[in-house]
Amino acid sequence: MARSKAKSEGGIVETIKTVLWALVIAGVFRTLFFQPFWIPSGSMKDTLLIGDFLFVNKMAYGYSRYSCPFSACPITGRLFAGEPERGDVVVFRHPVNGTDFIKRLIGLPGDTVQMRDGVLFLNGAEVPQEAAGVFEEIYEKQGPMGQLPRCENGPVGEGGICTSSRSIETLPGGRQHAILNIDDNGFADNTDVFTVPPGHYFFMGDNRDNSQDSRFGQAVGGVGFVPAEFLIGRADRIMFSSAGRSMLFFWTWRSDRFFKGIE
Repeated sequence: MARSKAKSEGGIVETIKTVLWALVIAGVFRTLFFQPFWIPSGSMKDTLLIGDFLFVNKMAYGYSRYSCPFSACPITGRLFAGEPERGDVVVFRHPVNGTDFIKRLIGLPGDTVQMRDGVLFLNGAEVPQEAAGVFEEIYEKQGPMGQLPRCENGPVGEGGICTSSRSIETLPGGRQHAILNIDDNGFADNTDVFTVPPGHYFFMGDNRDNSQDSRFGQAVGGVGFVPAEFLIGRADRIMFSSAGRSMLFFWTWRSDRFFKGIE
């Protein structure tokens, strides 16, 4: 009887040790290599859709205190820092509210950034846009938060086709990505000239009229200029995607987006 009890207690201890080691390994993997990230909003359509699931490459830019869960890394500045490139899709920590955001890096330190009539100007030069058809989606609640999309052809009844004009933008250096247009009269389509301070970056969403980004100050829900310390990593590839309210709803999986590279 005593032997059976000791064996049972030993089994429990071994199970606890296995679980603890698994948590340690998962924590190290998440801290040093890749962090899972789920897309909760439509600010990066059509590059990223609500329900896309990806891993963020944390090795790309080095490590800061925000590389650890709960910002627990005892790091000042960045270790093994790597310079992000214009056009990268980046996950970063919001400098005020502590939320993780994902946007496209548009302005590097020292750049000037301005929007004029919905067209991006970098360092005084117009960034070329080429019409690339129309992005279509069903006007329905999307993702666990049940967000409704914004439509250029609105108002649209539930179940109708919601459209946005799609263009290909070519950044200096030749990198290209798709952007969407919904409204030609929004505040974000015509801005002042922003000068990116040293050690900071300027981010924008690809869904230009539906993104709280560096065009908006932190006081009104935007992100303003983002210090380098707040960068978490680069998004390179979508691993999985679900259009439903839950990842368990297999009939809503978008199989064409599995393992899709992010441009």
